[in-house]
Amino acid sequence: MLNPVVAGLDGSRESLAAAGWAAREALRRGLPLRLVHAREGLPEEETEATLPELRAPQDQARRVLRGAGDRLNECYPQVHIAAEQVPLPPGPALLAESDNAELLVIGSQGLGRVEGLLAGSVAMATVAHAAGPVVLVRADDTAEREHVPDGSGKPSARTPYRDVAVAVDVGRPCDAVLEFAFRAAQLRGAPLRVVHAWHVPFGRGIPDAEERGLIRENAERELAALLAPWRDKFPGVFVRDTLYEGRAAQVLVKAAGGAGLLVVGRRRRRAAVGSHTGPVAHALIHHVTCPIAVIPHD
Repeated sequence: MLNPVVAGLDGSRESLAAAGWAAREALRRGLPLRLVHAREGLPEEETEATLPELRAPQDQARRVLRGAGDRLNECYPQVHIAAEQVPLPPGPALLAESDNAELLVIGSQGLGRVEGLLAGSVAMATVAHAAGPVVLVRADDTAEREHVPDGSGKPSARTPYRDVAVAVDVGRPCDAVLEFAFRAAQLRGAPLRVVHAWHVPFGRGIPDAEERGLIRENAERELAALLAPWRDKFPGVFVRDTLYEGRAAQVLVKAAGGAGLLVVGRRRRRAAVGSHTGPVAHALIHHVTCPIAVIPHD
């Protein structure tokens, strides 16, 4: 049985954009799409609520799921779509869904230009603890935004896909991250932009130009060695590997600009509480505006 692409729906613009992205990804992967609306206290799908305080949320859940399902069926008739209301709080419900999903797609809120773009608390908690990949999608995401503008600069879904970008740390295992990124680029026929940040280690004083050059050359060799088997595995993917000097959390946000999808890793933690996205993933989630795929890895 194929694991579905799962989208969490709450009726917000962010969640509707996430459902649209999930439908397109399901189409690209040849997978079913599962739409989930979670709310604590909802009766089971086939059970009619008898209390007025439960009937209204149940009716709302059905409207949200039916409305989104109808729109997606019209736009993507090739995708098999199932929808379900889940009687659990959104956080636990989404984490449970991630156990059996190919990937989980949820909306990500923006809190204004001054504070920067921030994912909501449910989204952040889900990203931190989900068993599998989680994709965060902004409210303004559309099919056209996945593609480069047309010749007149207007959005178009008929032009080539924008780059898939992936943030890589050559000093840590990242097979799961690279597997996801290369496959995403392959599915789209898009270039893969591999971004690595290098810096002079603390405690070395102020290096001269020669020492800085040697550090960069070593980073280039490590990145080339890391990517070599993946280039062989995905020979049809055009890869641009780019290196930037600076702390990763500072330079990768700018380096990912213009991408259609950003892929970033998150180390799995055993603790059940607290934030576990890591400083780099946290910064990217806060400030990058394209969809972001967060991939857990050991």
